[in-house]
Amino acid sequence: MNGILCMYKPEGFTSFDVIAKLRGILRMRRLGHAGTLDPMATGVLPVFVGGATRACDILPNQEKSYLARFALGYETDTQDSTGTVTNRYDRQVTRQQMLELLPRFTGQISQIPPMYSAVSVDGRRLYELARQGVEVERKPRTITMDRLELRQFDEASQTGALFLACSKGTYVRTILHDLGRALGCGGVMTGLERQSSCGLTLEDCVTFAQVEAARDTGTLSELLLPVDRMFAAYPALHLNPAQSRMYRNGVKLSLDRLTLPEQSEKYRIYGDTGCFFGIGRTEEGLLRVDKNLTAGEDAS
Repeated sequence: MNGILCMYKPEGFTSFDVIAKLRGILRMRRLGHAGTLDPMATGVLPVFVGGATRACDILPNQEKSYLARFALGYETDTQDSTGTVTNRYDRQVTRQQMLELLPRFTGQISQIPPMYSAVSVDGRRLYELARQGVEVERKPRTITMDRLELRQFDEASQTGALFLACSKGTYVRTILHDLGRALGCGGVMTGLERQSSCGLTLEDCVTFAQVEAARDTGTLSELLLPVDRMFAAYPALHLNPAQSRMYRNGVKLSLDRLTLPEQSEKYRIYGDTGCFFGIGRTEEGLLRVDKNLTAGEDAS
């Protein structure tokens, strides 16, 4: 069994908790996931099943989208509502003030990773240091915020919701923390739902109950999405029988002899029977195997 389960991660589960539970349901160990979510977060969590796990390390850096709920007026050490309160503010802000600030947080911006994160500094995870009460200097990172929209804001309670479409590696709770700082009132994330990741959306999601029901009725294959769905950002390149044999054996193919749909650094490669082979990379006029997903077993 190979493919992708687009799981709806429930609140309170770590991403690994989802994998552990699925291993029990599916009675198989070869599972992996893309894009770690904090325990308080819910939403889209792509899970790779069987031979599809070979695709985990070559996913394109596609944007992800979130609906984040927030509260203004205080800050915590974790930048979300699960942490210890570190500052409180009396300042109240208006919806208009929120709207006027959002453009400053769109486009390419710099972000400092939070102490409660899995980022490593000198071989130590930041969250390990944070739990010991140690704060260290972190280097800012450049992220891209394509969309940042205020979906809801109640001036009386100083709570609301933001929609974000951003690049891989963005810390949403840090965006809310920094917004609060810029407004002069502090802010924390109170809830987070990932609505899309790697081209998968909430409409693709299934629950643990659905997976269990499909296992019991022998219909698990109906829940699995094809691996190439995760690489839709790359153009599709179809090979003829001779090219297919050469490619699967690791032979580099001359681009001059291929029918390229468009110019690209990477392609989704399909064999003459329509089987998804994996990802090919162009290099000095040649197409080389970037990742062969057919080694050992068919991952299509």
